Amino acid sequence: MNKRLLSLIEWMKTNDVSFSFITNPDNVFYFTGFRSDPHERLLGVAIFPENDPFLICPQMEASDARNSGWSLDIVGYSDIDNPWELMAKQISKRSNGLQKIAVEKQHLTLERYEELTNRFPQAAFIAAEQKLNQLRLIKDEKELASLRKAAEYADLAVKAGSEAIQEGRTELEILAEIEYEMKRQGISEMSFSTMVLTGKNAASPHGTPGHTKVQRGDLVLFDLGVVYEGYCSDITRTIAFGSLSDQQQEIYDTVLKAQQAAIDAVKPGALAKDIDLAARRIIDEAGYGQFFPHRLGHGLGISVHEYPSITETSELRLEEGMVFTIEPGIYVPGVAGVRIEDDIYVAADGPELLTAFLK
Repeated sequence: MNKRLLSLIEWMKTNDVSFSFITNPDNVFYFTGFRSDPHERLLGVAIFPENDPFLICPQMEASDARNSGWSLDIVGYSDIDNPWELMAKQISKRSNGLQKIAVEKQHLTLERYEELTNRFPQAAFIAAEQKLNQLRLIKDEKELASLRKAAEYADLAVKAGSEAIQEGRTELEILAEIEYEMKRQGISEMSFSTMVLTGKNAASPHGTPGHTKVQRGDLVLFDLGVVYEGYCSDITRTIAFGSLSDQQQEIYDTVLKAQQAAIDAVKPGALAKDIDLAARRIIDEAGYGQFFPHRLGHGLGISVHEYPSITETSELRLEEGMVFTIEPGIYVPGVAGVRIEDDIYVAADGPELLTAFLK
């Protein structure tokens, strides 16, 4: 049994948890090495304090799960089986009665909660998220190697996008060039829907690429990432096409200065809120505070958005081994949008930037 499972089992014993049912595909991957998108089908790893765990998945994926390195029991089911009945039989072999069940409350649907309560009506439920976040917070060397490689590919993707900028080209045409190049490089999956926004469209922090054409004087915003060996990258660059107005230049320079101030504040022991405020103060002082509407950054790993959240109110102390983004932005409707984002590893002596494309 791997160290990750043993750490969760130790927590279960301390908290008298008789059964943990992990269903978020990212957490299933974390514990089993098996990465899958089950769609509507049931996928989960069942963990017990005194007995071996088992993985439940569609039968058509059972061999993939085994090939991923999972050496313990697999309960495979067909589309005409009732997976809950199969799972209940396996649980009864491993437990005399479930008194407390740990689940991911943020992921478990009401329908699946009812399946569990109908079969185990005496059991109480507790949230597993806090412990799972703690386990995934500090990256080991293998995870860090995957994150570094994912970041390298993100740099290549932005390079491909910047080289595809031409007057009259649409956002979607440039986006297609990026993702085609990633496929050529052997990357099969992006971390999230690639974002290419030009001109005034970039003033929408989560805008949708469309048929808007690049014009001279535009700022073109790229926000993208790739998945490498199950780990995500996330980078944003905003690139000038032609000469900028004075206000566009001021906005860009302010965001760049704010990002650098936040990066410089990263070190073990620093508070997450102080990292956010280092950037936010610069944007406030420049008069653009109301146009920076989101947190400074988020954790990065198996999920593109994971714990922790880097906000101006977070009392979390940074530790060596954490990985998160730093991505301040200014979005002035009708004028311009600028965001600059890097993936940051907290090393013993300060920040290490995993993404490196020029700014």
